[in-house]
Amino acid sequence: MEKKLSHINASGNAEMVDVSEKQVSSRIAIASGRVLFPTEVYKELRQQDFLGKKGSIVQTAVIAGIQGVKKTSELIPLCHQINLTKIDVDIVPGDNQFLITCTVKCDGKTGVEMEALTGVSVAALTLYDMCKALSQDIVISTIQLERKSGGKNDYER
Repeated sequence: MEKKLSHINASGNAEMVDVSEKQVSSRIAIASGRVLFPTEVYKELRQQDFLGKKGSIVQTAVIAGIQGVKKTSELIPLCHQINLTKIDVDIVPGDNQFLITCTVKCDGKTGVEMEALTGVSVAALTLYDMCKALSQDIVISTIQLERKSGGKNDYER
């Protein structure tokens, strides 16, 4: 079977996918990403217990990630509005980096991959924003879907 872009119609125009005939199912998506810091910047952040002038950089990024998930349909033009049942944004310090994981669940007719990816992206951007006064040499990388289930096709990296 030939694969095709789901948001492009036969005329080549963008359109929102019609999910009205799909069955409701429990859906989950998990995305991840990393924010990498220069060694001296990360050392300074750790010494400050990851607290900046604007407050806890980790907790602020968690809240921003949750807000990003909730706003996905407003940011990505062809995403459906979804009644979400769970959002979990986890940010773990590592070697000169933070690992961000976002898990999103819903009972619906369409998946939550874009919501999970948006949550990671907004959390990463917030970490950057809160730390940019220390350095612009901060790298946001490897934002990717790790797993999804509950729809027509399950996926695991």
